[in-house]
Amino acid sequence: MERPRFSSGPLLALLSAALFGASTPFTKLLLGDGIDAWLLAGLLYLGSGLGLSLVSILRRGAGNEAPLTRRDWGWMALVVLAGGVTGPVLLMIGLSSTPASSAALLLNVEGLATMGIAWLVFRENVDRRLLIGAVAILAGAVLLSWRGGPGGIGLGALAIVGACLAWGIDNNLTRKLSASDPVQIAMVKGLVAGGVNLALGLARGAHLPALPALAGAGLVGFLGYGVSLVLFVLGLRHLGSARTGAYFSSAPFIGAILAIILFGEPVTARLIVAAVLMSIGLYLHLAERHGHEHVHEPMEHAHAHVHDAHHRHAHGPDVPPGAPHVHDHAHVRLVHAHPHYPDLHHRHDHE
Repeated sequence: MERPRFSSGPLLALLSAALFGASTPFTKLLLGDGIDAWLLAGLLYLGSGLGLSLVSILRRGAGNEAPLTRRDWGWMALVVLAGGVTGPVLLMIGLSSTPASSAALLLNVEGLATMGIAWLVFRENVDRRLLIGAVAILAGAVLLSWRGGPGGIGLGALAIVGACLAWGIDNNLTRKLSASDPVQIAMVKGLVAGGVNLALGLARGAHLPALPALAGAGLVGFLGYGVSLVLFVLGLRHLGSARTGAYFSSAPFIGAILAIILFGEPVTARLIVAAVLMSIGLYLHLAERHGHEHVHEPMEHAHAHVHDAHHRHAHGPDVPPGAPHVHDHAHVRLVHAHPHYPDLHHRHDHE
């Protein structure tokens, strides 16, 4: 029995996390320059959308990804609303009153929200190891959020948690689109969300920053939001929502380390304990393995693929053996056992 490759999905999700995690302290720097939070959210997503538009033009004619179809656009609109408008605005508000290192670690809640929604709403399989890891991450997030005294949980921390919830919804909705071209998905999201947020920021009286800050926001947006999202969608294709969100939980650690370096923030006992709790949760997520006999029901879809245990169909001479290609194809009923994640072909029920 052919054993599927487990390396590609986790690596894609971790690279996505690294880019997004690094964007948080740099976004804090841009806010320190006096840029309006709503306006900055628009600039970040516009940088993502415009950068990926250039990538899309350069790769035109490659033809190795399935484009979005008419039935995808409803999901795409919800993705833009939740992850492209609501999430970034809440994050900008939270960053304006929360230390960058704490804010970076609080972003771990996104993985928790993604997994919870995948488990409770979309019925994706989540085992005990993942749940214990989620509790550890949540404990670290609560510890970072607590301000003590009558104020309790800080409003900035609550805004960041709200952003994470919006992105958790976004991630699960994006799972519905993960068979399609990830560059097109991220480009559309960046252009639409960026345009909406920029217009709202200008309507509130905000002004465009100087050219260096404008260029900096565009670069941070392209790498931390655009390229990161492309890698995240590819991760969803291989891992499903819950596990991609779990791997993505490494993003805040990268952001927190950079924040301490950039801003000289103190390494407090609370920060260390929260980091340890979140590290335990992340380890439990990364160490999870899943395998059993399962049934593939007949289905038809289109996505980039090569011929493997799940793709055994004939082609004409125009498709070189082993080359990635895209077309509508049918899967017959198949029963077998091997280690797997809930990817495009393993989204089945469990007892």
